[in-house]
Amino acid sequence: MENIYILMIVAIVVLAVADIIVGVSNDAINFLNSAIGSKALPMKTIMVVASLGIFIGAVYSSGLMEVARKGIFVPGEFYFDEIMIIFMAVMITDILLLDFFNTLGLPTSTTVSIVFNLLGAAIVMSLIKISGSETETIADLGNYINKSKALTIIGGILLSVVIAFSVGAIVQWISRLIFSFQYEKQLRNFGIIFGGVALTSITYFIFLKGLKGTPIYKELKGSIEGNEVIILLTAFIGWTLLSFLFEKLTKKTVLLVVIAVGTFGLALAFSGNDLVNFIGVPMAAYHSWEAWSVSGIDPSNFSMEILDAKMPAEPFLLFIAGGIMVVTLWFSKKAKTVAETEISLSRQTETHEKFQPNMLSRSIVKGSTLLSKYLVAVIPNSINSRIERSFKESKLLITKDQSIKLLPLI
Repeated sequence: MENIYILMIVAIVVLAVADIIVGVSNDAINFLNSAIGSKALPMKTIMVVASLGIFIGAVYSSGLMEVARKGIFVPGEFYFDEIMIIFMAVMITDILLLDFFNTLGLPTSTTVSIVFNLLGAAIVMSLIKISGSETETIADLGNYINKSKALTIIGGILLSVVIAFSVGAIVQWISRLIFSFQYEKQLRNFGIIFGGVALTSITYFIFLKGLKGTPIYKELKGSIEGNEVIILLTAFIGWTLLSFLFEKLTKKTVLLVVIAVGTFGLALAFSGNDLVNFIGVPMAAYHSWEAWSVSGIDPSNFSMEILDAKMPAEPFLLFIAGGIMVVTLWFSKKAKTVAETEISLSRQTETHEKFQPNMLSRSIVKGSTLLSKYLVAVIPNSINSRIERSFKESKLLITKDQSIKLLPLI
């Protein structure tokens, strides 16, 4: 019987490698499309910077592995044999789902995929247990699911979509207002300050926010907490000075630095956060097997309460996962298909439409237009004229091939 579970662990490890490959193929482009679409940096430079960010983020990944162990279901309500079936089902389903989206060239969220795979597998296993019980009914399903944590995670996913959309639109609008479509002149006047602000913001999210939960944060906690304002002011002065020197020495815009550092920061965040989506379940399965194998208890009687305890991440496994993610980023063919979809959707000129508008998209456009009319009515004409000049662009029609053309990924 024990050999069966060893084989299951081996199978889950193999599936984890496949999951990393299909997951990175889908998610990697989510943080590369801005840099690729800008065409500001050579493709190889973007890939090297992103690879460095991914690897560092993987090695110093935070303790988000608990999502796979106890974030969705209550582990104490399941036995070892049941938990292994849940984990196996999750890995197989996750790979099939992500590969399906990759083949169609559709970007999706690995977080949404793993969370709902875990939820679905746990609910089905719970229903099987309830159907075999003489005392439990469907009303007891909530005893098996970590309702509060699961709702928090799902709510966070939905809220992140709203926040990302709103903040992205506001930042883009402000940036366009300042620099307009003829941004070369404004960059000469405000580019250095803009570079300082942008790079300081990235620094804040990488170091002050991104380090929390990582193994090295405990060592830096005393120096960071309480000194955030000083750190940010120092970073602003340093980045502004660097922006000035970069423009004077290279005669190039500081936006190149912003794009490079931003790509690194996005890769770091992607790797540190999404790594749990790829190896969280395999690690939970391994820790489950490790606890059961030394217990001497029958697998159908060994409670998985041990998964409630905080377990350390395996540095060696994180190192290997980071390496696989980097290799996949460079050689995945399907990543290019997903990139074509995202960059085509983000173009700012009229061209080939890959997707037809629907009720939701029309509602957003109509709502934005209506809000704009109300604002125009209350804002002075002089300010309205200034805003209109910033958003005036030359008419340019590009072809379908031009809208989705990408440089090779290698």
